[in-house]
Amino acid sequence: MGQLRDRMIQDLRLSGYSSSTRRIYLLYATKFAQFFRRSPEILGEREVRRYLLHLLDERQLSHDAYRQAHSALKFLYTVTLQRPFDLPCLPRRRSPHPLPKVLSGSEVRRLFETFSSPKHRLVAMTLYGAGLRVSEACRLQVRDIDSRRMLIHVRDGKNHRDRFVTLSRRLLESLRVYWRVHRPKDYLFPGKTFDAHVSAESVRKAVKYAARDAGIRKRVTPHLLRHCFATHLLETGTDVAVIRVLLGHQDIQVTTRYTTISKRLISRVRIPLDLLEAPEGRLLG
Repeated sequence: MGQLRDRMIQDLRLSGYSSSTRRIYLLYATKFAQFFRRSPEILGEREVRRYLLHLLDERQLSHDAYRQAHSALKFLYTVTLQRPFDLPCLPRRRSPHPLPKVLSGSEVRRLFETFSSPKHRLVAMTLYGAGLRVSEACRLQVRDIDSRRMLIHVRDGKNHRDRFVTLSRRLLESLRVYWRVHRPKDYLFPGKTFDAHVSAESVRKAVKYAARDAGIRKRVTPHLLRHCFATHLLETGTDVAVIRVLLGHQDIQVTTRYTTISKRLISRVRIPLDLLEAPEGRLLG
């Protein structure tokens, strides 16, 4: 796409999109151009419709991926090319998300023990200890750790929302040891240079390799550690509404799906029929 790609990158940054959204939008715009082997500047609604149908019928894209592709092309035409885009998002039935297979507490401990990089270990501990998204953990700054109030300030999270999450005492102790050795200045987890933060991709690779070395057969990703945080909180009795705030979910329906993940919580439910035999079980008055 050449110059058009550069313009779209600038437009996405000026519009305030996150780095992950920019990457996804650019990916679909590039694939659209590659599909027709022509610049989108000389393509129109007919080609966009054909490409979207290709994604639905032949590529069998999921509901969410298809909506991202539609949004990417809409941005390309309405913002970067400044052309009308009246093509509606074709309806597609949302398929249910498979429930993630969370790690046990012992598996989480084994995972942390096998990291070769102290920095990546601390990022993983932050993902699990605070329930952050990988992009949120990577962007943390030293000033975001409030040891006096035992809070972490998450800046510019999903949908550009700030929030506070609880700071684990064990995480704080580990961060202090890490800080005394590495002395980060601005970003808590710097990348190759101190003026840039560690990349999400490097964290994904580090988590993958640590899980392999720990002998964990499940597919382990940074986002799975966030799932583990929520599920384990639920198992210790934390209210779903509190978990929703900590995770930064706008819709509590997104959070309540963790109630279906937690087998341990389900196994602890006291069935009303069993309570009828208990001395205190006067359910029928």
